Amino acid sequence: MSDDYLSKPLSLAPSTGSDEPRNSSRFSNVTSASTTFGAPISPYLNYDPRFLQQAQPEFIFPEGATKQRGRFELAFSQIGSSVMVGAGIGGLAGFYNGLRTTKALQQTGKLWRTQMLNHVMKQGSGTANTLGTLAVMYSGFGVLLQAVRGEDDDINTVVAGTATGLLYKSTAGLRKCAIGGAVGLGISGLYCLAQLARANAASNGL
Repeated sequence: MSDDYLSKPLSLAPSTGSDEPRNSSRFSNVTSASTTFGAPISPYLNYDPRFLQQAQPEFIFPEGATKQRGRFELAFSQIGSSVMVGAGIGGLAGFYNGLRTTKALQQTGKLWRTQMLNHVMKQGSGTANTLGTLAVMYSGFGVLLQAVRGEDDDINTVVAGTATGLLYKSTAGLRKCAIGGAVGLGISGLYCLAQLARANAASNGL
């Protein structure tokens, strides 16, 4: 190895001159790929890095399977989320009510802390229990309707929401049972309309 070669700076580019015939085969694939895709690629990995940047993840589904989770798979996340949201809302409401109660009674110190903890835990657990029960009823009706009808659409959502309201208030009298069903119908109908509007906006590119 000559001193002239050692004095040259290190470069990753293909050499010219006498080394060109020896290295031409090694860089032939790189040159052809670069001219094909219009962008330089790695001389070590020999692929275009842009191919690794996908717009959205791709999944492999069995033949005939839908590309979204069914009611049974969604039930677990829906029930858990309902319980957590109920605990949060109930805890905040209990904290507010506890502040009002302890202020009215002029409680301080350990008694104030105990009363505040009681209000937060009691109302938080109660609200979490209520929303969790509603989520279990709704998910159960949704899974049953999907199994009976053989498809999952907005009809299942509306019917499951209405049936949940009717069942939850079924022991409170006919009038409150009807009100509960109407509330369930309204909430599920609004949810379906929101999903439809979002799907239309996505299809229109908004």
